[in-house]
Amino acid sequence: MEQSKLWQKGIVYQIYPRSFADSNGDGIGDIPGIISKLDYLKSLGISILWLSPVYPTPNADFGYDISDYMGINPEFGTMDDFDRLIKEAKKRGIRIVMDLVVNHTSDEHPWFKASKDANSPYHEYYIYKKGPRPGVPPNNWTSNFGGPAWEYVPEIDEWYLHLFSKKQPDLNWRSEKVIEEVEKVLRFWLDRGVYGFRCDVINQIYKESFEDGKWKPWLIGQERYLMKEGNHAILKRLHDDVFAHYDCMTVGETYNVDFKNARRFMDGELDMVFQFDTMNADKVIVPIFVTKRWHKKFKKTLSDWEEQVNWNAVYLENHDQKRSVSRFGSKTKHDLSAKMLATLLLTLKGTPFIYQGEEIGMEDYPLFKKKEYKDPVNFWLYGLLRKFHFSDKQCLRFVNNMNRDHARTPMQWDDGPAAGFSSNQATWLPVNPNYKKYNVKAEEANPDSVLSYYRKLIKLRSSDEVLVLGSYEKMDTKSSIFAYYRLYGGKMHFVLLNLTDRRVTLPKAIREMKGKVLLSNYEGAGFTYKKFLRPYESLIVDLSE
Repeated sequence: MEQSKLWQKGIVYQIYPRSFADSNGDGIGDIPGIISKLDYLKSLGISILWLSPVYPTPNADFGYDISDYMGINPEFGTMDDFDRLIKEAKKRGIRIVMDLVVNHTSDEHPWFKASKDANSPYHEYYIYKKGPRPGVPPNNWTSNFGGPAWEYVPEIDEWYLHLFSKKQPDLNWRSEKVIEEVEKVLRFWLDRGVYGFRCDVINQIYKESFEDGKWKPWLIGQERYLMKEGNHAILKRLHDDVFAHYDCMTVGETYNVDFKNARRFMDGELDMVFQFDTMNADKVIVPIFVTKRWHKKFKKTLSDWEEQVNWNAVYLENHDQKRSVSRFGSKTKHDLSAKMLATLLLTLKGTPFIYQGEEIGMEDYPLFKKKEYKDPVNFWLYGLLRKFHFSDKQCLRFVNNMNRDHARTPMQWDDGPAAGFSSNQATWLPVNPNYKKYNVKAEEANPDSVLSYYRKLIKLRSSDEVLVLGSYEKMDTKSSIFAYYRLYGGKMHFVLLNLTDRRVTLPKAIREMKGKVLLSNYEGAGFTYKKFLRPYESLIVDLSE
């Protein structure tokens, strides 16, 4: 395989530390727990671990509200534990990527505490504005977590901006001091041996103007701060000042990114970006509503991104999304659909991102009760729906459609108490009751399991330059069939997927093809002169001969 960077040829595995492995029995995952599972991750074929935030935090948003950028959350361990994680992972050929959350800090960060004095040098670290008149915020922008995006500070008669919770005040990226502070943070971790950063909401850090936003049913004001020129200038500077001097990778979380801006972000700013179009395929304008007619949009968004940008960060779930097998797969044909989705994830052009538990087919938790909620968005949304006189049952169902807690239930390691995640059954989020069926131990013992299939797929991809480096070319098919070619060095692979639980007849162009099946989620599947696809059937076919 020709020379390529680790982040291009490797596979990323995302860990949500609170929910991965608990070493000390407090019901919360930790860094020693992660270390204890490194051999498992190596056996899976992972080369990069992305950790959701491990910094000190008051947990208003479970780590995405940082109170110290150069420390480790005591719930997770110590800096010595983190250094040991880097060392032990590297022994196994695995590098560590951290979460970089610099759109905002916690309101308990020392910078913000000091900023509430208008004469403090830290006042400029945040975005403070006067209101147009008493009791009225500076503009009509709304927060991602509901309500106005401004909080009043009576001591100084000013409002501060928070695009998320009021406990997550936005940093002022017009300040040279903020840029210098962030560069210091980046060097601190890169010098410790970190391989790079997943950059949280990185396409909204620069606020171009503070005019009112156009009214929308969801999130007012985004046109004033998403993907502005100042944003690109800042990322170009961070790249030139810091990232260009290290062997590292950067991937941006870029909400509502378009192709033009994605290409700009990937031209001397970031290595990859996460697009959200695919994750919105089953949603309508207001995301509490979902549709079952997602197949056509799902295919189109994936294909468009494969064709429009040179390299994709490919993912089907993460800590902010519901489980992919529950969204795009099937409960009754669980294993087949999970394997089909795995085939898709690991054969598209770009770097695959596997989220913890995805490799064993973890599903959404059965309907959460309100008392079980942890995600702060749930409480706001439930309360809002009740104000509109929705019943308790309706509120729970609508919140369920976008509840991030689904992805954050504890990792299912075995069929013992707390699914082997912890010796404490009082885990911070409840364990999914299906853990006795879907867990690592059971699936490792079953050669036909979802986990076994992931291992075969990863092994195939890692040894096949066509799947790593090949170009992407789609075949136009009806919405239930997803078909595309991967081409490289005179070789051609064909990927064929049935996205539904129904048998579908193949078009003539496919029925006349000849090729060798490299991998299928059906035992002994053939391809040459194939007439139909069975429910959720997937095939990777070599057409080179």
